[in-house]
Amino acid sequence: MNTGLRPGWRETTVRRVLRPLDRQAQPGLGVVTAYRDGIVTLRSNRREDGYTFSDTENGYQEIRPGDLVFHALDGFAGAVGVSDSHGNASPVYHVCESVADDDLTYLARLLRHLGTSGFLATQAPNVRERSVDFRNWSTFARIPLALPPADEQRAIAGYLDRETARIDTLIEEQQRLIEMLRGRRKALVEMAVFSGLEGAPMKNNAEPWLPQTPSHWRVMQLGFMSDTVAGYAFPSDGFSADEAHVRLLRGVNVKPGKINWTDTVYWDVEAAAIPSEFVLEVGDLVFGMDRPFVGGGVRVAAISDDDLPALLLQRVMRIRANDEAGRGYMHYVMSTDAFFNYLQPLFTGVSVPHVSEWQVRKFKMPFPPLGEQKSIAAYLDKQTAKIDALIEETERFVELARERRSALITAAVTGQIDVREMV
Repeated sequence: MNTGLRPGWRETTVRRVLRPLDRQAQPGLGVVTAYRDGIVTLRSNRREDGYTFSDTENGYQEIRPGDLVFHALDGFAGAVGVSDSHGNASPVYHVCESVADDDLTYLARLLRHLGTSGFLATQAPNVRERSVDFRNWSTFARIPLALPPADEQRAIAGYLDRETARIDTLIEEQQRLIEMLRGRRKALVEMAVFSGLEGAPMKNNAEPWLPQTPSHWRVMQLGFMSDTVAGYAFPSDGFSADEAHVRLLRGVNVKPGKINWTDTVYWDVEAAAIPSEFVLEVGDLVFGMDRPFVGGGVRVAAISDDDLPALLLQRVMRIRANDEAGRGYMHYVMSTDAFFNYLQPLFTGVSVPHVSEWQVRKFKMPFPPLGEQKSIAAYLDKQTAKIDALIEETERFVELARERRSALITAAVTGQIDVREMV
């Protein structure tokens, strides 16, 4: 594993440094989980949905604070750490103590690095999709390690605790900035599309999802102001990977505010022609009807020149504004909470919330005179571009900070840097 060990470092295996513990589950304790971010804690300290909580299942074991916990199926992805909690856990975990004087915090960081770097996957006899299997202790125990002396292990663990805490604090500050910018953007959009730019007298609206709007604005169903169509049912056995063919716009390609062609399939229109209403045009709005709302907002985006040529696949809706509606303005309205508040009670499907083309067409929204719509859209284009640039810059900063954090841990636990010389 390591052909260039620093002086004082030794080659060994998990078996020589860790001893498995075998404690029976204790009644009245919560369930402990090892998460992929290296935290081992009670589930009640994090989200609890999607888990069972039986402490009486066969093989459950007690975990105490300070135990090293390795997830036998998920350790390759970083699910290993030192527990901060007292509880019970399923038999999928190896719960360990140190054989001698080796530092468990250092060993957990080293094992996590070996997992996320891909090394553990090379040591597992059973490799499954998105998982490897180390449930057999002897398999886990054979994993080779390169270790510094115990005092240097403690120095590395302490150094990484301090440095990663600084980086984590910085990342949290930047993430709060991103949330603040997103909130500012949202408030800016909603103020403009529902109140206008001219300070006109306001009126109440009968629809519960709509706030007050200027008294001279009409409130109309979206379907009266646009031409809509749900995507064509292209048979999947006709999908092509040939980039010379025409791209198919699927639900996976529609993100909040943008089109993402990372995962693309194509259609040979020469071999099988498609009706013209499914051919997309510049300025068309497209809306993902399955899971229409994700963490980043409403899955609605506008088609640009870069997205064409493209054809509309089923489960995606195309909205083409008529002469009385501005496409940019309509796009901004569909990105607001009002659109979400209208559609949410209409969702069908348990695992995959879904809305229909008819339901979207029935959405009542404010329509200023066309000139005002264009002015509002132009104003928002300019203002949101500034905010979006700040968000993108901050997200890139967070990405670089995470890369720095990962590189620092790798360098420290593998001996590429000598932390004893660090201030």
